[in-house]
Amino acid sequence: MKTLLVALIAAVTAAWGWDAFTTVAPPAVHPLWVARQQALYLSGLLSVALLSLAMLLATRPAWAETPLGGMDRIYRTHKWAGILAVAFAALHWLVEMSDDLLKAAISREGRLPKEKFAGVLEALRHLAEDLGEWAIYALLAMLVVSLWKRFPYRAWRFLHRAMPVLYLLLASHAALLAPTAYWRQPAGALLALLLAVGGYGALRALAGGIGRARTVGGEVIAVERPAPDVLAVACRLDAAWSGHRPGQFAFVTFDDGEGAHPFTLAGADRGDRVVHFAIKALGDYTAGLGERLRPGRPVRVEGPYGRFDLARCERRAQQIWIAGGIGVTPFLAWLEALQAAPAEAPAADLHYCTRDRAGDGFVARLEALCAALPGIRLHVHAAADGGRLSAATLAAERHAEIWFCGPAGLAASLRQGLRALGRTPHFHQEAFEMR
Repeated sequence: MKTLLVALIAAVTAAWGWDAFTTVAPPAVHPLWVARQQALYLSGLLSVALLSLAMLLATRPAWAETPLGGMDRIYRTHKWAGILAVAFAALHWLVEMSDDLLKAAISREGRLPKEKFAGVLEALRHLAEDLGEWAIYALLAMLVVSLWKRFPYRAWRFLHRAMPVLYLLLASHAALLAPTAYWRQPAGALLALLLAVGGYGALRALAGGIGRARTVGGEVIAVERPAPDVLAVACRLDAAWSGHRPGQFAFVTFDDGEGAHPFTLAGADRGDRVVHFAIKALGDYTAGLGERLRPGRPVRVEGPYGRFDLARCERRAQQIWIAGGIGVTPFLAWLEALQAAPAEAPAADLHYCTRDRAGDGFVARLEALCAALPGIRLHVHAAADGGRLSAATLAAERHAEIWFCGPAGLAASLRQGLRALGRTPHFHQEAFEMR
């Protein structure tokens, strides 16, 4: 994620720099007016570039899973590209508002001459300027809503659907207000490419094309409660379902009004187009899902996605698998897939963290699956019994490989503890925060 964002920012800055340092301002122009104008251009370019990337990643491009490390990381990159884009948009607005301050400090003398346009083009530029300003206000409001986790998901989703429209307004603002000289410079070529990429994402979103090619219908065939706060749902999908690899997830729509939610596929693929999901009550929607779901209810499943894949385990490294709560679901799929060939199972320590062992329906299932796999050593850590997992408990080697799915706080604690012990294992973690 960081590499892609830094590379994009560096490319935009280099393209801006080419123009900024090769353009000679007239002698009468004050340096502060030049600095303001260049800051305006750079902040605007960076905002449009990052927002274009966010719009592209919002289309859920499956081809990007390999270079970016999975759809969960694509969404994390999408989120941070959006946050940075709004930050640069706010900076762009502040630089624009500094006009009056400079007038008061050094007067109007020495300003850069404005480009002259006429007719329809001039009217469009004025319109683009006004619309761009209001779009920035809307982006700032949406950023606050997105970061406010208590804001209802359904309302957030509805507001988020306005993003393609806001992007197209800002894209028009950038295209119409960019200096004419830019279109003969690297900055113009890069801006045109970014606007094309972002425009593609925005128009695809508005047309409802995101995920359509990877979506299949089906119906719910079973609903159970293995634990008071966990719902186990089985669905039979249409013939178009191509199957999944152990550890992958899908976007599932039980209710059109609520939209799609990501859930891990909690079982191995048996070729019968039946998929299983274990859904924990983490919010209003998931808490009330058990009251609404019944066998026979239509369902749409988009996917599969994800790189939390058993086949990617490095067999020569010490394998440490850590599951926290509902994060056990990808490991259940792994263990089920290994049942067909126990001899091929890697040697691994599977640590399962739960609140209460006695009331956890997954413990018995884990024990049964691990019993058939001699190389898998199961360790259950129940908080109610004082069995909290720590970095010291893992006894990780320097070249260990850790696969983690669970609460972000536990992951951060383990990472920090391992660093304190001088251990730097390869740490694979599901970044399952799509908002």
